[in-house]
Amino acid sequence: MRWRDLLSSIQDCGVEALPIVTLVSFLTGLTMAFVGGVQLDKFSAQIYVADLVGLAMVREMGALMVAIVMAGRTGAAFAAELGNMKVSEEIDSLRTLGISTFDFLVFPKVLALILMIPLLTLYADVVGILGGMTVGVWVMEFSTQHYIAQTEMAIDNMWEIYSGLIKSLVFGGIIGMVGCFKGMKCGSSSTAVGQAVTSAVVTSITLVVVADALFEVVYSILGWR
Repeated sequence: MRWRDLLSSIQDCGVEALPIVTLVSFLTGLTMAFVGGVQLDKFSAQIYVADLVGLAMVREMGALMVAIVMAGRTGAAFAAELGNMKVSEEIDSLRTLGISTFDFLVFPKVLALILMIPLLTLYADVVGILGGMTVGVWVMEFSTQHYIAQTEMAIDNMWEIYSGLIKSLVFGGIIGMVGCFKGMKCGSSSTAVGQAVTSAVVTSITLVVVADALFEVVYSILGWR
């Protein structure tokens, strides 16, 4: 593995993904606050919107939304890049030279994604909470200090945050491996590249949702919820 390949992949998976992660996370927090506020208003308990948005983002939605965005953005890019290399016979050339295609092509991409997704998840958690706070302050007319204090009361255990980060590590591995696998197993035509990209996105999102459900079952069985 060349370190410059790893650093390049880290930039692609991390820094360049910030705009879309920011937008999706902010709108997710905004939407949850609006929907939750309508229901909680029936019980005169709108302040618990802060609890709803905060816990949902750190436990579930932060990691899940980042994973879905990265599956459509980065997983597809991995499949397309490796698929084009397969079509142009670059992968065959590397094998002829005795270079491990996994070490040279796959490992830097997967490692970069695994390293960056937890950081993006933390960032998405904060941005989502800010989206909920925007609704709480400007629409429901809570004070900023009150909303922040209520969020801190809800997220009173670091495990709430760690549980989402553990998920994100697994999601990153799934997305990276699926994207690279689909690209490496691509056929030798441009149509096959398109099919590989589509398959990579669909398979990644499906496996992420399945993994998320399994995590929730395990957490519940172990009493970590």
